[in-house]
Amino acid sequence: MEFTKMHGLGNDYIYFNCMNAMPTDPAALSRRLSRRRFGVGSDGIICICPSKKADFRMRMFNADGSEGAMCGNGVRCVGKYVYEKGLTEKKRLTIETLSGVRELKLHLCGGRVTGVTVDMGVPEVGSQDTVYVKGIDYTGTEVSTGNHHFVIRTADPEAVDLSAVGPLIERHPRFPDGVNVEFVRAVDRYRIEMRAWERGSGETMSCGTGACAALAALASQGRVERRAVVALPGGELELLWREEDGHLLMTGPAVEVFEGRLSQEDEDGG
Repeated sequence: MEFTKMHGLGNDYIYFNCMNAMPTDPAALSRRLSRRRFGVGSDGIICICPSKKADFRMRMFNADGSEGAMCGNGVRCVGKYVYEKGLTEKKRLTIETLSGVRELKLHLCGGRVTGVTVDMGVPEVGSQDTVYVKGIDYTGTEVSTGNHHFVIRTADPEAVDLSAVGPLIERHPRFPDGVNVEFVRAVDRYRIEMRAWERGSGETMSCGTGACAALAALASQGRVERRAVVALPGGELELLWREEDGHLLMTGPAVEVFEGRLSQEDEDGG
């Protein structure tokens, strides 16, 4: 099995061309390959498949083997993959996900995809809620951007002990299906700082759906404008939450790291 390692702002996945067939057990494969010291190392795997309702279908599996509904950084890399591997000549294409069909616009330079704008759809901003963890009340805003997020405002995201707090909020009884957790700060009206704890993968360098959730939460509260930059440990995403139709557009890079081939041990589960 051949694979391609790619990342969007450090949110890295292992990509497989599954236009002809899926791996027998993609969940187990993701658990094996995602291990940083014993596998390829990643936040999970993404399978690129045929679709009956879009140009391609994306299936993503987190590092713990759970299947995710949507990945903003991952879908940008899917756009780069299918164009540069010759699976399409389209510069505007559609990708089917478990959260619906996403529209992509590819940005090219010298025939290579350097960035992608994704129409992330209409975010659903819920009410604020408070969860009690390690003796502290954390008040956040629930937002759905294809995935379920809990956006918490804080004075300094870097000061948060995310490895301790993140998994406890992710698995809090308030969220029976788990939740992605974002700690955010509005630097000014046009810039947000953020760290993310992703359900099933832990802290990641970037989270595209989480960045969109952060903008939607803060903009709905009047703390930032509807166009802003979200700064993450892995880099920056440009976001625009359109007023005319409520769609949220995300623009960011997509990078190929290397290509490889799994050994027989990896394919067999060794």
